[in-house]
Amino acid sequence: MNKTTLTTIGTILVLTLTTTAQAEQNSIRDIALKSGLSAIPDSSIKSNKLAFQDKEPNLKEIELGKKLYFDTRLSKSGLISCNTCHNLAMGGDDGVSIAIGDRWTKNPHDLNSPTVLNAVFNKKQFWDGRSPDLEDQATGPIQATPEMAATPEHVQNVIMSIPEYLNEFRDLNNDKNYKPTIKDVGKAIGAYERTLITPSRYDKFLNGDSTSLTFKEQMGLRTFIDKGCVSCHSGINLGGDMSNFPLIGEYKYASGDFKGDKNGMIKVPTLRNIDQTAPYFHNGAVWNLREAIEIMAETQLGTKLSKRETSNIEAFLKSTNGNLKVELPILPVSTNKTEKPIY
Repeated sequence: MNKTTLTTIGTILVLTLTTTAQAEQNSIRDIALKSGLSAIPDSSIKSNKLAFQDKEPNLKEIELGKKLYFDTRLSKSGLISCNTCHNLAMGGDDGVSIAIGDRWTKNPHDLNSPTVLNAVFNKKQFWDGRSPDLEDQATGPIQATPEMAATPEHVQNVIMSIPEYLNEFRDLNNDKNYKPTIKDVGKAIGAYERTLITPSRYDKFLNGDSTSLTFKEQMGLRTFIDKGCVSCHSGINLGGDMSNFPLIGEYKYASGDFKGDKNGMIKVPTLRNIDQTAPYFHNGAVWNLREAIEIMAETQLGTKLSKRETSNIEAFLKSTNGNLKVELPILPVSTNKTEKPIY
């Protein structure tokens, strides 16, 4: 056998292996898409169109909402903002087991702060799914006694006392005499939160880039699908709908009196940016991602994963990490009429 023949055979083998690997990657992608998973669109124009439900984003409202998101003056104490519990510098949550609010009060139901990143893709908001969208959800924590503890009157007075805010709301409503309410504040904050989208390597894979995930991550995705994780963690957000928990057996770290909605359903958390959003579960009782994966397999699927399966799923989940660059806004100054903090 001459050198030319050997070279030809080698080339054929390489091409065959490459074609086989490509087919396997395409197969996993096809299986993922058919199982109910979907990607964040591969362009900001398309993702914004999806996030704003085909409505044209109002850039002025988004910028106003951004300032309000970071403004602690909306709270009774003057110390808490949306960003306190949904910190954009650390995965969109607060990094503690149970949410802490006004006067160092912990959530009375032992509930953990979910991430605000990609929350626009959730079908429901809050752990019990009581809000249909971000705009409605935003007004809840502002008024909740264990959180920002403000009244609608307090919020309106703060906005009315700061000329820059007042003028921006009046400009948005094309009414020079408009008096903004807490609902207007929620609407603006919700508009900003709709922009907090973090595309990842996982999305690139589903969008056709076969090189964006490692072999281990692809095997984790396949295991994630084959084991049935997608029965709850599906769609564009790998979660965001309602489900029973625990479904099989008991959740060994159960605490608090939270029972979900009237049907005992709990919102399925998104798995995007999951290794940035520990601790896990609605009560924030688990800090280790591998343990969380094992618990979910046992309580929701009635199965025990091997160490390799757990490791592969963990690798896949970490491929959903996406970057978000946020430039902090400069907030307008208070006036003598602005509400003073109440401790």
